[in-house]
Amino acid sequence: MNWPVVIPLIIFIISIFFIGFWSSKYIKNSSNFLQEYFLGSRELGGFILAMTMVATYGSASSFIGGPGVAYTQGLGWVLLAMAQVATGYFVLMVLGKKFAIYARKYKAITLIDFLKCRYNNSKWVVLISAFSIIVFLFSAMAAQWIGGARLIESLTGLNYTSALFIFAVAVLIYVIIGGFRAVAFTDMIQGVVMFVGTLIILIGTIIAGGGISNIMADLVAENPNLVTPYGYDGSLTPAYVSSFWILVGVGVVALPQVTVRAMAYKNSKAMHRALITGTIVVGFIMLGMHLIGVFARPILPGIEVGDSVMPLIAMEVLPPWLAGIVLAAPLAAIMSTVDSLLLIVSSAVVKDVYVNYIKPTATQKQVKRVSYTVTGILGILVFSMALSPPNLLVWLNLFAFGGLQATFIWPVIMGLYWHRGNQYGAVASMIVGISSYIIIHTYFPDLLGVHTVIFPILFSLLAFVTVSLMKKDTSSSTLNSSVY
Repeated sequence: MNWPVVIPLIIFIISIFFIGFWSSKYIKNSSNFLQEYFLGSRELGGFILAMTMVATYGSASSFIGGPGVAYTQGLGWVLLAMAQVATGYFVLMVLGKKFAIYARKYKAITLIDFLKCRYNNSKWVVLISAFSIIVFLFSAMAAQWIGGARLIESLTGLNYTSALFIFAVAVLIYVIIGGFRAVAFTDMIQGVVMFVGTLIILIGTIIAGGGISNIMADLVAENPNLVTPYGYDGSLTPAYVSSFWILVGVGVVALPQVTVRAMAYKNSKAMHRALITGTIVVGFIMLGMHLIGVFARPILPGIEVGDSVMPLIAMEVLPPWLAGIVLAAPLAAIMSTVDSLLLIVSSAVVKDVYVNYIKPTATQKQVKRVSYTVTGILGILVFSMALSPPNLLVWLNLFAFGGLQATFIWPVIMGLYWHRGNQYGAVASMIVGISSYIIIHTYFPDLLGVHTVIFPILFSLLAFVTVSLMKKDTSSSTLNSSVY
């Protein structure tokens, strides 16, 4: 056990628990449990909004998986990853005030609430949405838990299963007791830790490698392709890289864990501040983390498990006590994403299925008990999934991203900006998006050299527009037009 590294991480986790207990008093005193537990009563300020978006999106994929792939692929993966710079800006600009107005008008607590009200209380819209959230976010959660366990495993020397158990217990406790408010405030702290941690590890890595010019010379000597946009084996073609700008840039607007932030801010001033802050922080973290992955290759050659690059390089180039503080950054990224995903899946089960269709007359006490129980059960199920991890968790995370985007991107965007879109078009778009994504991902993963999410997004747009025009729903249009 490397105690100088482990002790700062223990202190960090304990501080997160305190925030969870502090947030629990708001849940106890709230007259609307669902709105407080799943949305923090819509009271996010600009800085907290920016940091919670950064921390939620900057996940294990960015801090553990991303640098691991960059270690293998070279600078081409850094270029690909920079599509994420505009994520927060794009989400808040596209959804922005219009989405917040809708959410308040419909008293929406979840993305599915918004879709249900926008599409004339369609039962199928709700059930298909809940199904896709549960299926795809389970994959995303499993990826995060694997990343957290691998990080703890690398630092402590514990076996993978023990590390996974510690991580699962830590996250479940503070999410269950604190809800969305605990998640938002811990995200703020975790966002700051991520920013500072990225800067320290990047500087340490450059110094250990003898400066950027030496590192680049070593990379060229090993394989000139490592410093080109095409990857170490030329697999990063222009078509593939361009398609990633849809997956991790534009398409993020459809991720439920990100869109819920766009309905939780306090006022327009908070949104505008978050636009600027979030873009700067995301840009720096994504560039810094992926550069660290590439620069680590000459310093620590021969690493076989890419997901271990970050903890190994931090312990190599930094004093143990500082490595412990800095490695709180990837742990923060993982925990902040896991807590958000847990709440999103829990809300899909409790708010969108249980309250809407199983027991509409449920009391607040019953809803509270079911929420805690569902969140706990979900944690246990994800723990079971994460017991057999893949070599690079980034692919599991990206699979979940693509599935959610194929499901939600057009019902959300067209629901906001096209008044003729209706429930029939939304259902058709979701079914076509999910089915085509799974088919293409399974049987045609290299179709025309682009990522598997591109064609499902195009097919789902075609289905949305065609079916909406063919089968008109006047009640849905009337509901929508009242906000225009």
